[in-house]
Amino acid sequence: MRILIEEIVEGEIAPGEMLAREVDLAERFDVSRGVVRETIRGLEERGLVAVKHGRGATVREEAEWDVFDADVLGAMRAGPGGRQLVDDALACRRIFEPEAAALAAARADEGVVDELMRAQDAVAGAAARARRNDAAAQRYREADDAFHRAIVRASGNRVLARMSEPLHRALAAAGAEVGDPKRRLAEHERILGAIADGDAEGARAAMAEHLAAGTKRPRARSGTR
Repeated sequence: MRILIEEIVEGEIAPGEMLAREVDLAERFDVSRGVVRETIRGLEERGLVAVKHGRGATVREEAEWDVFDADVLGAMRAGPGGRQLVDDALACRRIFEPEAAALAAARADEGVVDELMRAQDAVAGAAARARRNDAAAQRYREADDAFHRAIVRASGNRVLARMSEPLHRALAAAGAEVGDPKRRLAEHERILGAIADGDAEGARAAMAEHLAAGTKRPRARSGTR
């Protein structure tokens, strides 16, 4: 499936073109036709192809692709539009996370603040380990992401929390760097302090500043233009 995703994303099979027949794909990859059908179903679920009974699978336009899917995102990142795609994802964060922080401040109570403090403590602990051990850097990135997710949950808006999850997963899959731990911890403290004080405007501004200065575009992969 990943090979076919790459071929579609790279334009080897263009929108409007048909995938090869099941029997031909089975022969090409030396798998059963059942495996091919599951693969095509996976492509369909990711919005890459449209399947019509008796006609086969047709590649769909790029606008229909599920850019939140890790395999699709990974393939697109290696193409000429990969950097723009990640920039678009980061722009989405800058739209909704400041509002999530403001909502969290407006409803802040002891439980909300305690959850965010635990998330921040986890970031601080992971950052300290990452400074001593490069292998711990991934744990730091995960803890940093968990802090941001906790703020979205603290907004109390279940729809917003649900909407943000695939975006966070996509950025994690894209390998977005989170920047200097010391600076980010200080920025987290400002966000957390504003939320704890019930200062919605302060929380919104602190989060906006944090995101504007913080998350960097991932390093370019080999072949990325």
